[in-house]
Amino acid sequence: MSSQPLPSKVITEPPPIIAEHINAINAHDSDRIMNTFAVDAYVNDDRREIWGADAIRKLIDSEFVQFKVTMDIRQIIDHYGDIIVTAKYDGTYDSTNLPDEVVMSNYFSIRDGEIVGLSIILNQPSPY
Repeated sequence: MSSQPLPSKVITEPPPIIAEHINAINAHDSDRIMNTFAVDAYVNDDRREIWGADAIRKLIDSEFVQFKVTMDIRQIIDHYGDIIVTAKYDGTYDSTNLPDEVVMSNYFSIRDGEIVGLSIILNQPSPY
């Protein structure tokens, strides 16, 4: 049996740590959200690199919890062990210059049952 990860496939349920992360986001619970991250994790959000638990907590509190952000999963892809969650975002944040429906791709890297990397991107349609 090969130890190589399988190529991309659409899956119906996120891994447990990602399910907990999204449930915690939707519950606006900073402590639960932070418990999904490794202490030395990074988040790339809106082209900003946020490194480590203290900085991630500040981001979570000021931009997710404060604005009651919610995520509604649209698709989940397992790409060689990394998980891509496409989700509709909503909340009380300023939506000026945003599309009517904010759908973002969340690229999760998981190691030892914790999120070690998360990139959140408002992608544009590809011309290719």
